[in-house]
Amino acid sequence: MKKTFDISKVKYNQDGLIPVIVQSVLSKEVLMLAYMNPEALGKTIDTKEAYYYSRSRNTLWKKGETSGHIQYVKSLAYDCDQDTLLIQVDQIGVACHTGEMSCFYTELFNDANNQSSNVNILNDIFELIQLRKNEPIEGSYTTYLFNKGLDKILKKVGEETAEIIIGAKNQSKDETVYEISDLVYHILVLMVNQGITPKDIEKELCTRRK
Repeated sequence: MKKTFDISKVKYNQDGLIPVIVQSVLSKEVLMLAYMNPEALGKTIDTKEAYYYSRSRNTLWKKGETSGHIQYVKSLAYDCDQDTLLIQVDQIGVACHTGEMSCFYTELFNDANNQSSNVNILNDIFELIQLRKNEPIEGSYTTYLFNKGLDKILKKVGEETAEIIIGAKNQSKDETVYEISDLVYHILVLMVNQGITPKDIEKELCTRRK
């Protein structure tokens, strides 16, 4: 049973901090582990953007303040002991200062299917595009496309199609892969704009499986 978050029940450690597990709201990948003090938690709740406390610098900091890799907080919960937080975020850019998406990129072993994390990448991107349409973010290229409207989106679809032809004629696999990825992205934007879902496409493709 879901219970209401009571900020007064949050239990900080002897240093006045609480660990925070940060998870992508879309992929569910764990992105990082950080710490909050009461001020950081308060600002996070008030702004819906992630603030943390730096133990090395002994200061409050906003995620993405200098890098632009802001974390928009979509959910916040504590565990059964109220001494650990879990936040789900819409991550702009990457979470790790090394340039990796997640800080947990060094593995001891991994018996899981290594391909599983990429199986739903198209759905993840589709959901992110939906999120940008419903909750526009300043500086987002996807938001820019929606603001410009259908004609701009269609123009980009046409341009990317032409780029694929050029890449293929150049016999460049890397260039063609890059341009196909661009086209797929813009097609997904078009789908969201027109209210078309991946299920609609799957249904149509099934009729062509002969």
